[in-house]
Amino acid sequence: MKNIIATIALTIIFMTDGFAQIIKKKDFLYSNKFSLMAGLIQPIGLSGGNIEVNYFTKKMAFDFSHGFSLNPPVVGDFKTQGVALHLPYSTGFGVGYRFTQFLDVRFEPKLHSWEVYNKGEAQTEATKIKDFKTITLGIGVYYRYFPFKNSDNEFLQGITTSTSLRYWQNVGTTLSNDEFSYTNKISGKKETLKAPNIGIANTPIIFNIAIGYTFGGKN
Repeated sequence: MKNIIATIALTIIFMTDGFAQIIKKKDFLYSNKFSLMAGLIQPIGLSGGNIEVNYFTKKMAFDFSHGFSLNPPVVGDFKTQGVALHLPYSTGFGVGYRFTQFLDVRFEPKLHSWEVYNKGEAQTEATKIKDFKTITLGIGVYYRYFPFKNSDNEFLQGITTSTSLRYWQNVGTTLSNDEFSYTNKISGKKETLKAPNIGIANTPIIFNIAIGYTFGGKN
């Protein structure tokens, strides 16, 4: 009887230890860590910049990002009417869930400040056609890659890239009826423009790659 009890006790201990090891293995790497990231699309394609601060728990993702001095290429009526767009800033935060160690999905409210100028003119207060703000609500899918995660060097483990695909839908603007009218300098006619989208080719879709650093190593 004592042998049976001892065997059962040892089995429970081994099972408990094994279960604990399984749980431990399921803990995501790079948890409870801060990351500092810089977007590449902003300086390469928009003549501006972007800084992003992230914090990841075992299951959640939190971020604050701030883009500045952005000059998106214009399409459609903006191009036809010969105007240029400038964003002094595009800012906001994100809250998300980590589905895997490196993949997370975030809910993202953002505020975007716009200025409209005639194309080719100096962008000053005197030449500004209109300024306004838009608010977007959207979702972003992020995949982080750590090229040196298997290194024994903790410093190298922190090197980080992040590839993201986001959909930011306009939900409000400071414009009346989400549009504005002005007298076009080239044609001399009164023209109307609708509030633009923040993404690619005046759509809500945004793609970006960021590089940066995650502090504290992978464990």
